[in-house]
Amino acid sequence: MLQLGSEEMMLYYALVFLVVALIAGVLGVSGVASIASQIAWVLFVIAIVLFVVHLVTGRSRPVL
Repeated sequence: MLQLGSEEMMLYYALVFLVVALIAGVLGVSGVASIASQIAWVLFVIAIVLFVVHLVTGRSRPVL
């Protein structure tokens, strides 16, 4: 089974909320689209921050 790290999980959810925002925007539900796009943006920023922290600390993933 594929296990995702915290950065990958945040990016996954950011993409999910981005798709929800795009679909809601196409359907004309502007309130849902704006909220979903804001959630996607916040999750994307958190994932980037976690990625940078991971790079700065220099720790590698444990070998399974």
